[in-house]
Formats: sequence, structure tokens, C-alpha cells
Amino acid sequence: MIRTNEARPLLTPAEVASLFRVDPKTVTRWAQAGKLHTIRTLGGHRRFDRAEVMEKLDQMQRAG
Repeated sequence: MIRTNEARPLLTPAEVASLFRVDPKTVTRWAQAGKLHTIRTLGGHRRFDRAEVMEKLDQMQRAG
């Protein structure tokens, strides 16, 4: 898990799920498994770095 004060574009689990066309719970499982790094908000919600998500999406599209 990454904690940072840097201003970076972040995505919610629902936004990541939409990009990958999966259920948001799948995104949560990926985060728990370490497949995607999470950033926690002060309220404890998961957020994902947009650049990392787009890189993973690109890798999956090239592989499949």
C-alpha cells in the first residue's frame, strides 16, 4: 500500500472495474492479492494510481 501526499490522478475501484470490465469486488481482490497497489484515503477508501492502472490495462490487452 502506498501512502503519499503527492497530487496524482486517482481512480476509485468502480472506475478501475469499468476500465477492466469486471466487478468492483474483483478489483478489491486484485488489490488484496497485491496485483494493484492501493492508496488509502483518510476515510480508509481504496484509490488506485491512474498511470499504474492504465499500464496494467495496456499489458493485459497486449497479452490477450
